[in-house]
Amino acid sequence: MNIMIAGGSGFLGNALARSFLADGHKVFILTRGTHSLPGTQAVPWDAKTTNGWGHLVNEMDVIIHLAGKTLASWPWTAATKKAFHDSRVIPGLALVEAILQATQRPGIFIQQSGINHYGLSGDLADESTPPGSDFLSQLTVEWENTTKPLEELGLRRVVTRTAPVLDKKDGLMPLMALPVRLFVGGPMGDGKFCMPWIHIQDWVGAMRHLIANENARGVYNLIAPVPTSNAEFNRTLASVLRRPYWFPVPAFLLRTFLGEMSVLIVEGRFSQPKRLTESGYRFQFPGPREALTDLFS
Repeated sequence: MNIMIAGGSGFLGNALARSFLADGHKVFILTRGTHSLPGTQAVPWDAKTTNGWGHLVNEMDVIIHLAGKTLASWPWTAATKKAFHDSRVIPGLALVEAILQATQRPGIFIQQSGINHYGLSGDLADESTPPGSDFLSQLTVEWENTTKPLEELGLRRVVTRTAPVLDKKDGLMPLMALPVRLFVGGPMGDGKFCMPWIHIQDWVGAMRHLIANENARGVYNLIAPVPTSNAEFNRTLASVLRRPYWFPVPAFLLRTFLGEMSVLIVEGRFSQPKRLTESGYRFQFPGPREALTDLFS
C-alpha cells in the first residue's frame, strides 16, 4: 500500500511508519522539515495548502491526519491555544481539499482526535457520549469536523480519539516517570480522577486493525480497556521502578503553577474503547502493570 501521514515526523508517526515499512508498504510523510524516518519519503508541505503535494493523493491507499501542536506546551496563553487549534484544523482543511481535487481517492482516511472529547468529569464514557463544553473538548469537536465532509463522498473515514500514548523514550512517559525516579512519586491532587493511556504497541496495533477492517468507520476510542486512576497509575509505576510512593502533589499548587494546562494532570473522565473491542481488537497491554513492566523492564 501507499500510505501518507500528515504530522508523521513525530514519535507516533515514526512508530506507525516503522510498522508499515516492516511489511513492505511505501510511506510518505507530509512534513515542513527536510528530514524523515529512513525508508520513508519526505514530502514538503506548508500544512495550509495543497501546493506541491496534492497530486500525490491520487496514488494513496491510506491517508492519516496526525498533525497538531502538542498539548504539553506551557504556558497555555491565548497564542498557544490558537496554535493548538490552527495546527489541527488548517492541515485538515488542506487534506480535504486535496482529496476533493483528486481523481483517484484513498480507500480510508484516518482522523486523529483526543480522548478528552468527553469532558473533565462524568460517568464512564464511550463513543456515543456527547462532547464536553471545556476548551479541550471543543477543540476535538472542531478538529474532527474539519474532515467530516469526506464522509459525504462515501469515503471510509475513521476518527481515533486517542489517550496519551506511553513509550519509554518519547511522548509524556519520560516526564511522568521523572518524579518517581527521583523518589518523590505520588498522586496528583487526590489521585481519584482518570489517568487515560494506551501503550505504543497497542496504539499502532489498533491503527493497523482499523485500516485492515473494511467495516471500520466512524469514531473509535484508543484507550486501554482497564480504567485507571491517577493514583493507581503512579503507584504501579513506583512499584515497577522500585521506588517509594508517598508524596501527593496538592492540586491547588499544580493549578497555580500550570494554570489552565493543569487539567491534563488533575482532571479527567474515565472512558472505554467500546467500539474497538467490539470490532475484534485484542489489547496486548490492557492494564497499567503489564504496560509499565514492558516499558521499564
